[in-house]
Amino acid sequence: MVMKLDIKKLLKNIAIPLAVGGVSGFLTSGGVEEFTLNAEKPFFTPPGWLFPVAWTILYTLMGISAYLIETTQTTKDKKTAFILYYLQLFFNFVWSFIFFSANNYLFAFVWIIILWILIIATILEFKMIKNRAAYILIPYLIWVTFAAV
Repeated sequence: MVMKLDIKKLLKNIAIPLAVGGVSGFLTSGGVEEFTLNAEKPFFTPPGWLFPVAWTILYTLMGISAYLIETTQTTKDKKTAFILYYLQLFFNFVWSFIFFSANNYLFAFVWIIILWILIIATILEFKMIKNRAAYILIPYLIWVTFAAV
């Protein structure tokens, strides 16, 4: 069955996580810059330019995933899926403030573990509605796992 592309819904769903990430990045940019210059980081830390590129791709994938859930015809209730999706997006947004602005690394670690659990829960809930929507979130889970390290 071929689904008709709804450009308005697709753009809305992509714009939401991109806006969340953009606002978070803008408001914490000073802390990010300070951390990049002064923090001791593992040898495998990617170059600084990669982070905004990676996050732009990941937020776009999140939006595509949400679009697939929104537009999938199903008898399954989507409410729980979207509650988890927006909850993990909120945790994603707040993490940057805890880590880069408050410099509370222990709390940020606990927060990112909760975020990680919420991403897994979102993936599992999305999988019950549309497999592809769940699989699209796996790079995000991998990136957050890497960030937690």
